[in-house]
Amino acid sequence: MLKPLAAAFACLFAGVAFAQDATDAKVREAIKSLVPNAEIESVNESVLPGFTEVVMGGQVIYVTDDGKYVVSGAVFDVAAKANLTERRLASVRVAELKKVPAERRLIFPAATPKHTITVFTDIDCGYCRQFHADIQKYNDLGITVEYLFFPRMGEGSKGWSEAVQVWCSKDRNAALTIAKGGQALDAATDCDNPVSEDFMLGQSIGVSGTPAIFSANGTQLGGYLPPDQMLARLEQDQATRK
Repeated sequence: MLKPLAAAFACLFAGVAFAQDATDAKVREAIKSLVPNAEIESVNESVLPGFTEVVMGGQVIYVTDDGKYVVSGAVFDVAAKANLTERRLASVRVAELKKVPAERRLIFPAATPKHTITVFTDIDCGYCRQFHADIQKYNDLGITVEYLFFPRMGEGSKGWSEAVQVWCSKDRNAALTIAKGGQALDAATDCDNPVSEDFMLGQSIGVSGTPAIFSANGTQLGGYLPPDQMLARLEQDQATRK
């Protein structure tokens, strides 16, 4: 009696898997028809009935299971008053940022850390310089700052070369402070460096401007915030994740 039952379940699961594969193929075909060079990171079931969730280029979009319609925008859970799209993006960012080891970051640690933020920065960005001018105040409030490079003008730009010079310096933290103060660095302009990796990572999680600041939960906190406001935002983010 058990063998026929087991066989029936096996057939059922095989049918479900086949249906999921067919939906996946339709969804991917729909995306590629709109954006031929799209790099699709994942295709998953969606909380929206009849839709499939697609993560690509630092965005979450929704495609009807038949591949006929694509919806770009935030999905809110009315009862929970939660932005489900942002929550999903946050989980994607956390997974990607966790792949970056400490030795590939420029870390300005708080003596008594309460929060850690990842900041994609550009040497020549005005708000990035304003942020770094207050680095000690962030640290004093218990905020550890971990920098990654994002020269927003791309490879070959002045900001890109400056980022490489910072990395090639003996004291990278001091070099970053000097460069953000507008002073020239006496350092190599070519060495083994993570600038390209950082830049591509930023693009993959949706960074388009600097500073781009992310909490440990993967929440994008926006751009520049003064130290007191940053602390308040981090406390709020932590509270909503409990």
